[in-house]
Amino acid sequence: MQELTLTTPSLLFSAVSLILLAYTNRFISYASLVRTLKEKAEIDRNPKELAQIRNLRKRLYLIQAMQILGVFSLFFCVISMFFIYISWQLIAAWIFGIGLVLLAASLGVCIWEINISVKALEIHLEDLSSK
Repeated sequence: MQELTLTTPSLLFSAVSLILLAYTNRFISYASLVRTLKEKAEIDRNPKELAQIRNLRKRLYLIQAMQILGVFSLFFCVISMFFIYISWQLIAAWIFGIGLVLLAASLGVCIWEINISVKALEIHLEDLSSK
């Protein structure tokens, strides 16, 4: 087995940081949309807006899962770097592998959330095409 160096896990820092920034931006835009829809729903109780709020709630929880998995991925990379530093290569490799799996899981949840978002937008587009 080839030894890990400190640069191997550190390469993920910029990638994971950018992914977490993208996740946070999605979260902020959804939170703003939820607030707007909530105000509208309190006024006229439109069933379509209530359904959108339920959909957004699910997507917010998925973004939370994406963020948590991404943060744990970064955390495991840091721990892996520590074990590389103290020359425990085998443990470092396993921990780095766990970090990669967590990052892959985060990206998988991201794909799931994107599919839900597209379906929600398709509902809006159907309204436009039927008029």
